[in-house]
Amino acid sequence: MTQTILIGVDDSDNAARAVSLVAKTFNREHEIFLLGVVPNVPAACELNEETLAAHFKSEQAAFCQVEEQKEIALGNALERAKETLVAAGFDKEKVRVKLMKQEEGIARDMVSEAERLDPQIIVLGRRGLSGFKGFFLGSVSQKVLQLCKDRSVLLVQ
Repeated sequence: MTQTILIGVDDSDNAARAVSLVAKTFNREHEIFLLGVVPNVPAACELNEETLAAHFKSEQAAFCQVEEQKEIALGNALERAKETLVAAGFDKEKVRVKLMKQEEGIARDMVSEAERLDPQIIVLGRRGLSGFKGFFLGSVSQKVLQLCKDRSVLLVQ
């Protein structure tokens, strides 16, 4: 029976290190599932309330444009991750990639996908978000650890 590894991917160095660790350490017979979750920013981009901070209103368009670029960067990161694994000897057909839009929250969406896939382990970079985003949103890896009560999670520094 083929075992599955779920790797959470964003465009951070730690996510790339997580992929490299799997490429160097795990058996090539494993099925790899690379998952990227695109943050739900359209809601923030469509906000137009008087209660919004003046600074956010003035920078809203630039923020939304940057976030669209993040989706492209995430797609590119997923492709680089697949290339890394295939170059390390994993079967191209056993390395699957999924880029999904955030539905509940990035961590909750990863855990939901893990429940669907039933991987033997989830591998994540320890920190992917910037300090500013992490302060407001919390660490995705920390939330995944809290939500995964019956699943092994490997955090890569």
